[in-house]
Amino acid sequence: MKTFLAKKGQIEQKWRVVDADGAVLGRLAAKVAPMLMGKTKPIYTPNVDTGDYVIVVNADKIRVTGKKADTKEYDYYTFYPGGHKYVSFAEMMAKKPEKVIELAVRRMLPKNKLGRDMLKKLKIYRGAEHEHQAQQPEKVELF
Repeated sequence: MKTFLAKKGQIEQKWRVVDADGAVLGRLAAKVAPMLMGKTKPIYTPNVDTGDYVIVVNADKIRVTGKKADTKEYDYYTFYPGGHKYVSFAEMMAKKPEKVIELAVRRMLPKNKLGRDMLKKLKIYRGAEHEHQAQQPEKVELF
């Protein structure tokens, strides 16, 4: 028996909706990342993007455990002298809650071109509404 290897034109990619209302950030990201990679499918092939499109709604209602809400920081560099900036978790949730989920999922994906292509299939929205009704996404219960 031969091993099945998926090819780019043979893959059927579905659309899935995940509700992040009350979900813990890391656990949500750990469930969404394998869906983007295609590891939840029997046709998973490491060098081909076999994953599904994932829509995350209610991004502003995620939570973190412990003291992370007070102590967690995101940092970035502006490439200017003295340009190392820090943003607290609370400030990031107030301004861009979508970015919090995107960063958590991005760090769980492969660090190459395939990982960047997988991240493009992740759509994140603050509220319960999204603009992908035409794709007829199926709702996924993670928890």
